[in-house]
Amino acid sequence: MKRHLPNFLTMGRLILVPPIVILLFFPGRLASAVAGLIFLIASITDYFDGFIARRFKLESSFGRFLDPIADKVLVCAALIMLISLDRVSAWIVMLIITREIAVSALRAISKTWDTSLKPSPVGKLKTVFQFSAIVPLIIHYEYKLLIPIDFHLVGTVLLYVALVLTWWSGLDYFLKFYREYEIREDGEGGF
Repeated sequence: MKRHLPNFLTMGRLILVPPIVILLFFPGRLASAVAGLIFLIASITDYFDGFIARRFKLESSFGRFLDPIADKVLVCAALIMLISLDRVSAWIVMLIITREIAVSALRAISKTWDTSLKPSPVGKLKTVFQFSAIVPLIIHYEYKLLIPIDFHLVGTVLLYVALVLTWWSGLDYFLKFYREYEIREDGEGGF
């Protein structure tokens, strides 16, 4: 069981996507708060699956394959639902999803070369900001805690930061891919 714990956490992230989507079909304070909480729990599993896998040397090829897919499914599903609720602009979501698909394609191509494009620190920061933006965007409403907090505004600001980091890390992947391609072209004739 312990050996598979990181993969179970990653699978759990995928399993939590449908409840988030279903709850967002019922916009309102309670459904949004519960969906935000579930998304937060799902996003926290991203940290723990990697931490446990590295700490206890439980990394697997299945986990390396599934982890980025689970992140992308979680982020893309939530953002698409937020478009339908008019909580996020479609152009922002389109730019984020385009980058995610493009980087996934580059990673798949690099696998055929028996190498892989490792996530950069900016890529990891991008994920943190995407998760950190989506939680308040799902919660959406203003709540008075110690001070009034407009969750929609907080999420929107964080999403713009996430957008910049998303494209910055995407550019980093493309540069790494290009360098690897140049090495392969010089040594093996490219694709």
